Amino acid sequence: MTTKCTATPDLAAITVATWPGCEPRLLGARSEAESATQYLADGGYQALDDADGLLGEVQRSGLLGRGGAAFPLGVKLRSVRDGGRRAGGAVVVANGEEGEPASAKDRWLLRRRPHLVIDGLRLAAAMVAARSAYVYVSDPMSARSVENALGELGPEVPGGLSIKVFVVEPSYVAGEETAAVRAINGGPAKPTDKPPRPYQRGVAALPTLVSNVETLANLPFLLRYGADAFRAQGTALSPGTFLATVSGGGRPPVLYELPHGIALSELLRVHGFVAERVRGVLMGGYFAGLLDPDALRVCLDQESLRAVGSGLGCAAIAVLTDECPVAVAASVLAYYGRENAGQCGSCFNGTAAMAAVAEALRDGVADTQDVERLQRWAGVLPGRGACGTLDGAAGVATSLLSRFPDSVTAHLTDSCATCRGGAFRAARPYAIEEATV
Repeated sequence: MTTKCTATPDLAAITVATWPGCEPRLLGARSEAESATQYLADGGYQALDDADGLLGEVQRSGLLGRGGAAFPLGVKLRSVRDGGRRAGGAVVVANGEEGEPASAKDRWLLRRRPHLVIDGLRLAAAMVAARSAYVYVSDPMSARSVENALGELGPEVPGGLSIKVFVVEPSYVAGEETAAVRAINGGPAKPTDKPPRPYQRGVAALPTLVSNVETLANLPFLLRYGADAFRAQGTALSPGTFLATVSGGGRPPVLYELPHGIALSELLRVHGFVAERVRGVLMGGYFAGLLDPDALRVCLDQESLRAVGSGLGCAAIAVLTDECPVAVAASVLAYYGRENAGQCGSCFNGTAAMAAVAEALRDGVADTQDVERLQRWAGVLPGRGACGTLDGAAGVATSLLSRFPDSVTAHLTDSCATCRGGAFRAARPYAIEEATV
């Protein structure tokens, strides 16, 4: 079978865009990294006189983590602060190891707005009384950007906070919070069993806050304007703005800052897609599975996406136009099969088995028993691994089978016209590569 070769976009091609009527809080038109002088002139690195007061504002804001799990940051901060008081110290980690290939938001922030990330890290450290902090990345350009930004600062900005850049090899699992802790502690960047979670026992055995860089980048806004201003955008349960990487459909990728609650269909319209050409969407990076055209009316907020069995994840949105959803799912599952940590038998074997069925289905050599096995595995395997990799793979399989039954049936009879003309195959589907910004 022939292969459709599609060029993979890079960060040099990323256009930055904000939503009409939504004043950007994180993005801006920058052709190079923002300097300390520029950031200070725009009101950055404001003095923090009341760390507990800021923690109260964070909790009132309802700020949810932007790395994928959407856990309330205020709860994390308070848990680490309280644990650190008992343990005699705490650590903060800005997690910029962007494991989802279709996402570009964290690299953009680290490369273009490193001082915003450092400022957020400084404020988080103050709220939990940490004296040690890390910026955890796998992208060499992001690492250099942060190192250069730290070199611009005098000692008075971070105060007594020690900030180090920690670089690991990129992998899908390296960004999981226990993998980050394990790597900083001298081990491999692979997840560990839980409990303990990092907020209980993390870097150097101290309570540790591991938070996505976009999440931390919201803290300077909260210090300056407060929780009410933060909640002026978004929904009651998903307040604020978020960064979304939109790619696919043969169009250049765009990094948007959006208010929670806008309709996915409206975003795709603004991005330039004709609704009738959209065959589906790969949501949240690879983790939240596939959506069919009927689901495109869903709103982009945590509660709405959960209600349709999906999720916002890291807000990477890849649009399928000419690609067959069976072939896309097969490529994603094969990626999971290669990228799992190789530590948990259920994940190592389960991702490989699901990928094998999906690839056989794509190639027109699967039968109904294979599909039944895929359905069964997708139902029983979630929750069995040390991290979310197996859950993500199972979600892709489930969404394919439930949302695209006609495509699955066509492949059982080898009658998919799209794949007969050359099936979509990609080692890292819709990846946005590590080129110069």
